[in-house]
Amino acid sequence: MDNRVFLPIGLMLSLLIGCTLAPEYSRPAAPVPAAWPAGAAYGEAQTDAATAQLPWRTFFSDGRLRQVIETALNHNRDLRLAVLNVERAQALYGIQRAELLPSVNALGGMSKSRVPADLASSGQATTNERYDVSLGAAAWEIDLFGRIRSLRDRALEEYLATDQARRGAQILIVSATAQAYLLLAADREALRTAAATLEAQEATERLIRRQYDLGIASGLDLKRAQSQVEAARVEVSRWTQAAAQDVNALTLLAGSPLPAALLPADLGGVAEPAEPGAGLSSEILLRRPDVLAAEHRLKAANANIGAARAAFFPRISLTAAVGTASADLSGLFKGGSATWSFAPQIVQPLFDARTWSAYDVTQADREIAVAQYDKALQTAFREVADALAVRGTVERQLAAQNALVEAVRETYRLSRVRYDRGLDGYLGVLDAQRSLYSAEQGLTALRLARVANRLTLYRVLGGGI
Repeated sequence: MDNRVFLPIGLMLSLLIGCTLAPEYSRPAAPVPAAWPAGAAYGEAQTDAATAQLPWRTFFSDGRLRQVIETALNHNRDLRLAVLNVERAQALYGIQRAELLPSVNALGGMSKSRVPADLASSGQATTNERYDVSLGAAAWEIDLFGRIRSLRDRALEEYLATDQARRGAQILIVSATAQAYLLLAADREALRTAAATLEAQEATERLIRRQYDLGIASGLDLKRAQSQVEAARVEVSRWTQAAAQDVNALTLLAGSPLPAALLPADLGGVAEPAEPGAGLSSEILLRRPDVLAAEHRLKAANANIGAARAAFFPRISLTAAVGTASADLSGLFKGGSATWSFAPQIVQPLFDARTWSAYDVTQADREIAVAQYDKALQTAFREVADALAVRGTVERQLAAQNALVEAVRETYRLSRVRYDRGLDGYLGVLDAQRSLYSAEQGLTALRLARVANRLTLYRVLGGGI
C-alpha cells in the first residue's frame, strides 16, 4: 500500500494533544467559622473526629439493628434509584469521553447505473457498475482548543457528584432506619408505661367503687377515678397506633417485611451506638457527601466555561477512508484496486450572537454553583452546631428529668397514703398520677433524644460507609 496512506493517520495522531481553555479551578474559601460554636449549650469540645467516619457496622453495636439496616441497604427503593442514577451518569461520561476518539466504520457499497446513448461519450448506451469496501472515520473533530475535553471533564464531575449523592442517600438510609427503629422502641416503651398506668388506675377505680358502695368515698371521687381510667385508655390506644405506624415506616425503609424477632420491645433493650466526636475544626465538613457533590458540580460548571470559550475558536474535523474499489465484484481485492481519501475541514465562527450568550450562561452557572457550594457548607455547619447544642444539654436535661420522675413518684406515693388515711381528697392523687405519667413519658422522650442525637451527629458529620 502507498506510504502516503499513512500521512492522514500520522497527522491525526499528532493533533491529538490539545489545550483546554477552562479556567484553573480553586476551591472557594469556606464561608463558615473554622471552629465549632462554644458556650454553655455546647459543653466541652470533643477532639476525636475519627468516630465520625466509623463504618456503620462498627458504629451500631446492636445486632438486631444492624440486620435491619442491612436489609434496608439491600432493598430500599430510594437507594436503588440513587445507584441507578450513578450508573446512568457513568454511562453518560463514557459517551462524552468517547467523543475524543474517532468513530471508525467499515463500509461496503455497490452502485449500478445506465447511461443512455445520447449522453454516453461512445454514442452507445452503457451500464456502469462499482463495488467499494473501505475503512474510515467521518467528521472526527480534532480537539485543538479543548472543547470536547472540557465537556468530558464536565461529564466526569457530574458523574462524581451523582456518586456522592448516592453515598449521601446511603448514609441517610442508614440514619433514617436507625431513627425509625429507635422511635419504635421508644413508642413501645411509652405504650408499656401507658398500659401500666391504665392497669393501676383501673385497680384504683375498683377500690374507690367499693368504698363508694360502702359510703366511704364520694360520687365525685368515683367519677374522677373513672375519668382517669378513660383518659389512660385513650393514651394506650394512641401509643398502640403510634407503634403500629412506626412498624409501617420501618418496613418502608427496609424495603421488605421484617421478622418480629428483629423488632425492639423497648428502648432499654437496644444497645446504644457509639458517640461520635466532631473534632475541633469544621474542616471535617469538606468530607460530607452533599458538600463534595456541590464541589463536583462547581468543577463541572468550571469545565463548561472551557467548552464555551473553545466555541470562539476554529473547529477542525477530518474525514478519512482507506479501502478498495473495482468495477467487478471479483476485482475488489486484486492489486491496484486500493483507494484512499482524506478530507479535512476547518470552520471559523465569524458572527453568532448565541456564542456570547452561551458563554455568559456558563459564567452565571459557575456563580450559581459557587453559591450552592457555600450554602451546602453553611447548612452543614448549622446542622452540626445544632446537634452539638443538643449533645451539650441533653445529659443535663436527662438528669433533671430522672430527678423529676423520682420526686413525682414519691409525691404520688405520699398522696395515696394521705388519701387512704382520709387526710386529703382524691384530687391530690389524680394530680400526682397525671404528673407521674407525664414525667415518665418525658423521660422516655429524652432518652430517645439522647440516642437519636448520636445518630444525627454521625449523619451530619458525613457518616461512614
